[in-house]
Amino acid sequence: MKPTNQLTELSIKQAKTKEKQYKLTDGEGMYLRVYPNGSKYWQLQYWFDGKQKILSFGVWPNISLKEARDKRFAAKKKIKDRINPIEEKRKERQYHLDRAHEDKLEAQKKTIKEGIDPNDEKKERLEVQSFEREKEKLRKISTFQIVAHEWFSRQSTQWTERHSIGVLSSLKMHVFPDLGEIPIADISNQDVIATLRKLESEGKYETCYRIRQKLEAIFSFAEIEGLCIGNPARGLQKILTKPQPKSQNSLPISELPEFLKKIDADTGASNTTSLAMKFLILTFVRTSELRFADWREFDIDCTEPFWVIPAERMKMRKTHHVPLSRQAVSILEEMQQYSGTEGYVFPQVYNQKKAMSENTLLYFSNRLGYAGRNTIHGFRSVASTVLNESMKWHPDVIELQLSHQESNKVRKAYNRAEHLDERRKMMEWWSDYVDAQMK
Repeated sequence: MKPTNQLTELSIKQAKTKEKQYKLTDGEGMYLRVYPNGSKYWQLQYWFDGKQKILSFGVWPNISLKEARDKRFAAKKKIKDRINPIEEKRKERQYHLDRAHEDKLEAQKKTIKEGIDPNDEKKERLEVQSFEREKEKLRKISTFQIVAHEWFSRQSTQWTERHSIGVLSSLKMHVFPDLGEIPIADISNQDVIATLRKLESEGKYETCYRIRQKLEAIFSFAEIEGLCIGNPARGLQKILTKPQPKSQNSLPISELPEFLKKIDADTGASNTTSLAMKFLILTFVRTSELRFADWREFDIDCTEPFWVIPAERMKMRKTHHVPLSRQAVSILEEMQQYSGTEGYVFPQVYNQKKAMSENTLLYFSNRLGYAGRNTIHGFRSVASTVLNESMKWHPDVIELQLSHQESNKVRKAYNRAEHLDERRKMMEWWSDYVDAQMK
């Protein structure tokens, strides 16, 4: 006979999920069944009248280890006395059902005495029951995966294609295997925690943080639709490991002149690549915004040249205006020699129908000797630092040009002005500043 009391609360807590369910044995037929979604159920396996039986005690941690052992002791005593615990449980349930039926009859007698037609009451009750059955049917087919897809279909209209693909992929990879087939109304706080802890155990703290955000949004949607009560993902960020913020390596301002001179001196890169790098520095847009820039978005044959980036290409899903300095216009005019006036402004060298590769500018920077010291996104930080330290421009104007989302809801609601005139002056000042670094 295996020894009893093999488990501890700590060993149960630390038990990791696996691809398939498995048992943690405590002895005398009792074990804890661990499911892939992190749920843990107490069960007792025993023999009665030559047949194997399984009795469930409940879910850990609702039923503690001590409580489970007490239940095992009580069940074993009944078995020894030739009492089947499962049968006794059924009889107890039937007893309560019989009592409920008797109470129902008594209630009917009372309604008759009070002059209420029992048939009307029955009809009303049947309608309620029908509603509850439909509700239960809906609950069973409303699995997490189905609800998540419905949430995604509504939200993704506000996202970029790249962001949409990323959201759905992360759900398929990290959530659906554990929670996908479970009715969303049945998913508990512990189920969500188990899914998130799995990511933490793999050191994926940033992924865990973002998955929790998505789960909270999905459950909020389900709450509004009446598919679940409560949000089991809300507030869990307090018990999760906070991810370390990622730093975007940026070029020290003191090294900007040298970097600009190296661009002009480099003979290994194509003209398209070097011009794209200069244009990105002058406009400090995001790399993706530059790579997919289309000639139709530009108006350079006017007194106030502009680049209007459509909302569907912007991270914040809002149309973005970039005032173009004379230096930026000059680069665009030169680019027309290589890419024409239709399609991508900065295409691939050997296939002008395709946008510049995502890593082209990064590889260019690395070849200039800045590998690990500078990211292309870091030029946005350089521009922001110089513009703020100059004390010439209002911080709101700088943030608008960087296309950052206002975190302060009051300011966001108040400050709806585009400040285009001031932004144009600022972009011209920045271009002159960059020019001065070349001398």
